[in-house]
Amino acid sequence: MTPAAATADRHARAHTDLAHTDLAVGAGPAPFVDSPLTRTDFVRYQGVSGDLNPIHHDEEFARAAGFPTVFAVGMLQAGILGTYVTDWLGAANLRRFTVQFREQVWPGDVLTYTATVTALREEAGQQLVDLALLVTRQTGGAHLRGEATFVLPA
Repeated sequence: MTPAAATADRHARAHTDLAHTDLAVGAGPAPFVDSPLTRTDFVRYQGVSGDLNPIHHDEEFARAAGFPTVFAVGMLQAGILGTYVTDWLGAANLRRFTVQFREQVWPGDVLTYTATVTALREEAGQQLVDLALLVTRQTGGAHLRGEATFVLPA
């Protein structure tokens, strides 16, 4: 499935009508397993983001910098992670989204995106849902870790 088709599929499966009471600590959406990353994915993201650092597309440049090959721009995966959770709980409901970059991602890597409810709480009259976010490589290593908070109806 192409990245565009995967995004359309995720939007079609969005569950933005969930209420705070529909969730439980430990719950989460089904994991999203993306197709293998390609250099074309890296270049496309670089073009739209304006981050044209050659380390992400130029093999010789990456090797000269001490890397075995080119590697992904981390914000590409952060954007996919953001789409994954907002497709589940609604972009308008997002209040906080953070990520930390861990392992690099290389061409051919297959990434799995997951989100887990860590807390259901009330603050200032709003029903909040806290999530732990994780993107793992096919090796089991963590590429991204993050957190998000959403507000949902009671």
